[in-house]
Amino acid sequence: MIKFTGKTALIIEDDETSIKVMMQLLKQVDMTATVIKDSYDMGSQLGQVAVPDVVFLDLEMPQANGYSVLEYIQQTPQFANTPVVAYTTHTSHLNVAKNAGFHSFLGKPIDGKRFPVLLEKILNGEPVWEVPS
Repeated sequence: MIKFTGKTALIIEDDETSIKVMMQLLKQVDMTATVIKDSYDMGSQLGQVAVPDVVFLDLEMPQANGYSVLEYIQQTPQFANTPVVAYTTHTSHLNVAKNAGFHSFLGKPIDGKRFPVLLEKILNGEPVWEVPS
């Protein structure tokens, strides 16, 4: 099994089940994560977290959609080299997410067996556009 010891992720997601699933996937590859559950006042919240190796961003949240959060992240200099992955059930948004500037796209539900390989590609700078079959 691929391990990412010492690597960190930021999960920006409001759904508890999706947070638990992603936390479990990251735990299996020995990666730690910080969670932001509310997209309200994103600037303040991003300023309080260490810059992660990857960001998993839900596209639909109550306060702001993932596209506006992506714009904010892209304008934050310390996140300039951090891949931002759309993490959503809305698999029909794949092309919209690609055009919006997301690095990668992981449609829910994520295949736990494929996740380590997909994550390795993302961390190596290779975009991944994955929709569940």
